[in-house]
Parts: sequence; structure tokens; C-alpha cells
Amino acid sequence: MISREVPTVYDYVVVGAGSAGSVLASRLSEDPRVRVALVEAGPQDTADEIHLPVAFPSLFKSPLDWDYDTEPEAGLSLRRAYLPRGRVVGGSSSMNAMIYIRGARADYDGWAAGGADGWSYDEVLPYFLKAEDNERGKDVYHGVGGPLTVSEGRSQHPLGEAFLYAAEQAGHLRNDDFNGPSQLGVGRYQVTQRNGMRCSAAVAYLHSAADRPNLTVITDALAHRVVFDNGRATGVVIGRSGSIEVIRAEREIIVTAGAYGSAQLLLLSGVGPAAQLSAFGIEVVCDLPVGQNLQDHLSVFLNYRTDHESLMTALTPENLGLLQEAGRGPLTSNIGEAGGFIETRSGLAGPDIQFHMAPVLFHGEGMGAATEHGYAFGPCLINPTSRGELTLRSAAPGTAPRIRHNYLGTEADRASLIAGLRSALEIAAQPALQELNTGEFLTPAGDSDADLLDFAARTGQTLYHPTSTCAIGAVVDPRLRVLGVRGLRVADASVMPSVVRGNTNAPTIMIGEKASVMVLEDAESEGSQA
Repeated sequence: MISREVPTVYDYVVVGAGSAGSVLASRLSEDPRVRVALVEAGPQDTADEIHLPVAFPSLFKSPLDWDYDTEPEAGLSLRRAYLPRGRVVGGSSSMNAMIYIRGARADYDGWAAGGADGWSYDEVLPYFLKAEDNERGKDVYHGVGGPLTVSEGRSQHPLGEAFLYAAEQAGHLRNDDFNGPSQLGVGRYQVTQRNGMRCSAAVAYLHSAADRPNLTVITDALAHRVVFDNGRATGVVIGRSGSIEVIRAEREIIVTAGAYGSAQLLLLSGVGPAAQLSAFGIEVVCDLPVGQNLQDHLSVFLNYRTDHESLMTALTPENLGLLQEAGRGPLTSNIGEAGGFIETRSGLAGPDIQFHMAPVLFHGEGMGAATEHGYAFGPCLINPTSRGELTLRSAAPGTAPRIRHNYLGTEADRASLIAGLRSALEIAAQPALQELNTGEFLTPAGDSDADLLDFAARTGQTLYHPTSTCAIGAVVDPRLRVLGVRGLRVADASVMPSVVRGNTNAPTIMIGEKASVMVLEDAESEGSQA
């Protein structure tokens, strides 16, 4: 293997072209005087399956997936849980279910109360609005004119409506805007789609910036480690095309590789728990709890058969015509079309359970074959108290890390999920769904606590929302600068002190928007002091 150093030097090197990295690369390169490099381990986002909304499960375990697994999880009957993550421009926003949810006001106010100055709900809302181009129009909760298209779902599958009617029959109120005054209730999800096609962070932010001469997107390049010079981050070692290169940054390196990737890169670079790094022969640059505090949303799906048409038969010439001519129909489905939020007990600061409803069978961690018509829905634990960790398996950058989420590791989490499953069974028993139900496909053996917990252990899966491995206050400061070193920032879901109550893509894009402003503010401040 030949080692060589790229002669080009940039002002900023952004590592990871995912939801936050796409935002940062686009925003920083708006100034033609600023040179930006965006490094991505995967290829360009040209695959058709990325852009066709209903096709996202076909990307699981494909070459565009990091295809991680947990260590055996005690709370999941010692199963290794599958953890898909996008290894492609756009990152996981190129293979997610496109649900646009911000989380609860209590999430951000809780961050601020814990020391994350500047991250309260009222302080982050402007960055959500800045990102958003919501087809509902502008109001106090929504923005227009931003890069990220947010639209109503164009599928509107009848099975989704049946779920909503059943939820109302079970006593849940309808909510037309989960990102408005209250999350509570059930309804249709808004999605990050443009004319019925996926609007990933790459589509929203990068595609329009691709021709800027001051923005270089380096694909198929695995980041090996950050280079430090006298305590300052000055470059990133990458491997591509059989060679090792060093990409230099005169101002900052910004790591945006996600909760797994950002933590692993910091550890490989000598930033992390000293004892762990020393065990792998990695020189310790700064002793920080990188990889600790890992959080995620665990979801459990009930599956029922039906004699009504589901998404199983969506790929027809007629539906393809609907997509191409009108940007609507079943092929625009994000699968998780409907859902809602509930509080399973009084005294909570926000919901602890979120429902996702799919008008198709959804089992086997999203990879089970839909061989007959059916529908699936169930609870997702969105305010977990369990904490996991990410640690190195090897000092080799191409080796997957050890990931242990510790799902259902606390009594509080088990109680919330059991209550959520009972609520789901209550919805399933209502007339609006019973008249469609032709039999159980995958459901608990009974409704006792033991039966429900056993079902969760056997079938529970990630909802693809890992966070908090480089949390504000522990690894980075409120301006997302890594503690104890200079010239290095982390800006993605890993900096969340705690996971938000809901899908994490919109909050991660918000973090990218806020981070880009802080980076430029700090550069201006340093320049004025020079």
C-alpha cells in the first residue's frame, strides 16, 4: 500500500456526508472564500432504491449499509440486534423512513437545564424553521423556503386510516401536527419527500451545492483517524483506492459520522477512555468518555393478516405511472405512514411511547418477507433510561466496533414498553381493525407482563435512532468543540445529551444547521482576535 499526502489543504474538513455533514458542507461552502472537503466512506447516492420511498428496506444489508450488529443483548434474549446505517452520501437519511419529527419541548429544555447552554427548545426552534420548506406553509412552528422539503404523505394507504380510526375508538385523540403545540395523539406523519420522492439531506443540501468550486466531496474514502499537532486537530487520515492520504484542515475538522462512526473515529484518534485506548496500543490524546451514554429507541411490532390490499403488491405499472405522473400512490409510501404518541402514566414530561403503523407486514427486523397481505404497528420506547456503550473491537479502522445498547436494561423501560404493548393490543381489538383482521401473524402469546416482555425480547428491534456517544457536557462543550483539544468539533446525533422523544433525522439536521452557525461565529471571533 502506497502512502501519500494530498497537497490540497482545506479550511474545513467534514467527516461523514450524512444528515448533519451534508448540512455543514453546504452551509460552510456558501462562502466562496471558504474551502470545504466532505469525506464519505460510501459512494454517491445514485441507486434508484434510495430515492423510491417504499424501497428503503431493500437497502438493508446492501453495500450501502454499514450493517452493524450489537453484542448479545440481555434484554433481547441474548440476540444480536441488527443495526442498519447508511454508508452512502446522505448517510442514514438516504435509507430511513423519512418521518419528520422533532421531539418534545421537554427534550431540549432538559438538555439546557443539564448544562447545554443554547440548546433549549426556544433556542433550537429557529434552526428547525431555517431548514424546513413545509408544504403546509409558514407559522410559528413551521418554516418555508429552507432546503429540506417536508410534505404530507402521498400514499395515504387505507390501512393506515383504519389504524387511526381504531386508535380513536380506543380513546386516543387525533393530532394533525406532531411538531406543533403537543405531540400527544395519533395521526399521519409528515415526511421528508419532494414530489413523492425521498428528500434526503444530500438531496436537500448537497445536490444543489455540488458544482461549487470550493466544495470537494471525497467518496469511497474511509476515515482512519484524526491527526493532532501539539493538541490541535490538523488533518484526517483516509484510505481510498488502495492508498493512504492525509486531508489537512487549516481551521477545523468537524466529525459528523453518526453516533457509531463519530465515536469510533475519536477512539481510533486517541480521544476516549484512556484504559481502553491503551489496551489497543493507541496513544491517548485526551481521556474522555467517548462511546459511553449510548441510547436508542427499541420498537416492537404486532403483525396481523388481512384480506385487504397492502403494500405487498404496490409495484404495479399503474402505481409506477401514479408516481411518475403525479408523485403519489403506494410507491411513495414511507411504510411508517401513521402513528402517534402516548404517555403510559401520569407525571411524565412528555410521551414515553410512540406508535408506527405500516400498511404491510413488518417483521424480522424489517427484513422478513411479506408473502401475504397484512399490516403492522406497535410501540416504540422513546424516552429510555437504559444506557449502552460503544467500544473498539480492534485498532483497525475498517473493523466494526462493539456496540451494546443494553435494551430494556431498566425496570422503568420494561414497564413503559409493557404498557405500550397493552395499548397496542387495545387498538388492535377495536372494530375499525377487527373488521380487516383475518388472523394473527406475529403477536404475543398473551397479555400478561411475562408474555409481553417475552414477545419484546424475541422480536424487538431498533428504530434506527442511536445517539449520545459524544454528548454535550461529557465529550463536547455546548458549541460542540471536543473538550481538551483544539480544532475538532463533533456535530451529529452523537452530541445529544439524551435521545429525543421521536425520530431523530430532523433533530440531526437541526444540529447541522446550528453547528454551521457556531463554526462561522467562532471563526469570526478568532479572526477578530488575531
